[in-house]
Amino acid sequence: MTTGARLRIDLARFRRNVAAVRERMAPADVLVVVKDDAYGHGVEPIVRAAVDAGATWFGAIDPASALRAKAVAGDAARVFSWLTATDAEVAEMLAAGLELGVGDAGYLERVAETARGGEPAPVHLKIDTGLHRNGIRPEAWPSVCARAAELEAAGDIRVVGLWSHIAEASDDEDDASRAVFDGAVAQARAVGLAPAVRHLAASAAAWHRPEFRYDLVRIGAFCYGVRSADGPELEGLEAVATLTAPVTAVGGGTATVDIGSADGVFSTWAGRVDVAAPGGRRALESVGPFDSRVAAWPGAAIGDEVAIFGARADGAPTSTDQAEAIDTVGEEPLLRLSSRIRREYV
Repeated sequence: MTTGARLRIDLARFRRNVAAVRERMAPADVLVVVKDDAYGHGVEPIVRAAVDAGATWFGAIDPASALRAKAVAGDAARVFSWLTATDAEVAEMLAAGLELGVGDAGYLERVAETARGGEPAPVHLKIDTGLHRNGIRPEAWPSVCARAAELEAAGDIRVVGLWSHIAEASDDEDDASRAVFDGAVAQARAVGLAPAVRHLAASAAAWHRPEFRYDLVRIGAFCYGVRSADGPELEGLEAVATLTAPVTAVGGGTATVDIGSADGVFSTWAGRVDVAAPGGRRALESVGPFDSRVAAWPGAAIGDEVAIFGARADGAPTSTDQAEAIDTVGEEPLLRLSSRIRREYV
């Protein structure tokens, strides 16, 4: 069963965003993150659009999204997946030509064993620079790098990248993480590893601090026009997705719209956010399981379209605007959306 709600995805806007991000990050390359079905936008159309905009790297935590990205991009792009996976998943990803993030000594051995006898597995070794989101601890890093050099000499792996995640909690903490990363790169090179790609920063740090860009940056939400919670507007970028729902009834000073909590709308938005209606911004008064009520406007009629979130240029609040009302991030309203909601591409 579907609802009358739609997630309208503007691929032209997405292409412009990717081009603008690539221009800002140059000479560093940009890895377009397509995790979680490209933040709910759909991996296949997003990858095709990004390739059209010049993207040559994609990445996803989950192997499923990464494999879908590679199937679309083919030889036009490199695809990186960083979830610690099963041996069967490793074999599938290597057969498809993916590059693997490795942040654990045991996982390094499993990847090498899976690849043994075939093409060397391309891996990106991950140092834990303080976030503690996977990654080899600094005290273990020299020995793991030495082992990686042995496995590379044996033809089981190729260390093509070194990387990490940072917290982006404060400039001081990020500077400390960067110092750990630089030291780890030097230690890796000292044992004979010569990776061509270093990547440390995701969207926020890459956007605001050029010294964090190295050879590659991983940009997710910003490519989709989703700014950081409590962060500044993103100059030159626009929200790609607009969530709309039709009016199904009018009366008693409210307009009922065909979307509810079962579709992924937060019930906690009721009484806290405005939505965009033909008569301008209106309060979202209540959220039921299958429909919601919005303060009516003069001339409100069945069939009118209400935007729950979208682009500022269209007069709508953004997903991050709405997310901030309940202390979450702008990606979450997109990732919660039900499969009942049809995706439309324009």
